[in-house]
Parts: sequence; structure tokens; C-alpha cells
Amino acid sequence: MIPRFVVSRDSRTHIATGLTPVPLDECGFGYVGDMTVVTRTIRTTPDKVWDVLADGWTFPLFVVGASRMRDVDGTWPAVGAKIHHSVGVWPALINDYTEVLEVTPGERLRLRARGWPLGEATVEFVLRPDGTGTTVEIDEEVTSGPGVLVPHPLKGLSLKWRNAETLRGLAYVAERRGDGGPT
Repeated sequence: MIPRFVVSRDSRTHIATGLTPVPLDECGFGYVGDMTVVTRTIRTTPDKVWDVLADGWTFPLFVVGASRMRDVDGTWPAVGAKIHHSVGVWPALINDYTEVLEVTPGERLRLRARGWPLGEATVEFVLRPDGTGTTVEIDEEVTSGPGVLVPHPLKGLSLKWRNAETLRGLAYVAERRGDGGPT
């Protein structure tokens, strides 16, 4: 059996969930069931981070694997809205889309990311004020396609790396947006 972990600020979480607790401040990432969780504190307000997430055209600037945007629904990021993207590297580009499943403006964005024939994943961004910055958490779970067959420890490591890089890119864009660029 593969051990499953939960990132938690509360050591009692394992009693309710049956999952092994991993303190959030010790690792910055962990597993919740089959989801891979990565966090990062971004040195800007939640509003500025949300502005980047709410602009579907920016996704290739920070999402690892996204090569280009082909279109963004005018209602993005409303539930059901889609961004139409390509993943991969030319000439092996895959055209697909990502759809909003749930949204709480300024706080949470839950997506269904598609990249067939590779598969689909559920991805969730959660924003929390943290002093003068924002703690952003990204959870990702592969939900269909060949990726579901990959053992969780291997899948978790690759998703951890990918999502840590995604949050690094999100930080670069959000921290510099509207201020004239890096100093």
C-alpha cells in the first residue's frame, strides 16, 4: 500500500482523515489523498495574484507545459468558461482546453485541465492573505488518461516539481504586474 499524506497545520487531522499529517511549514508540499499540494508565498496582495489568474491570456507565462493560448472565453473565469491552449513543444503540440469548475473570486479557482491524449487533471488554486503577501496553494489530481496508471510517489514528484515551477512563474508575473517590471 502506498502511504498517503495530508498537509496540515493541525496535527489532529489524521484522526479525522486517516491520513498521515505533514506539517505545512516543514515542507511546503504534500499529498492529500491522490492530490499533490504545493504552496508558495507571493510578495504581493491577493488581488494582484487573482488578477493574473483571472486573465486567461497569461497562463502560458506561468503554467509549465502551456505553450500558447489560442482563445479565452469572454466570461473567464466564470464557471463553465474555457481557455483554449496548446501544450508541448513544436512540432508536437496538443490543442485542448481548460475549463472552470468552481470559482470564488479572489480566493479560489478550480479547473479541469485537458491535454488529450495525455489525459485530464483537476487543478485548484487557493489564495490566502499572508501579512503583506499571499500564500498560494495549488492542488493537482490526475483524473483520467495514462497518468492515472503512474504510481503516486512518481506522479507526486513530477507534479510537485511542475507545480512548484508554476507557482514560481505565477509569483514572477504577479509581483511585477503593473509596477513597470523587475527592479
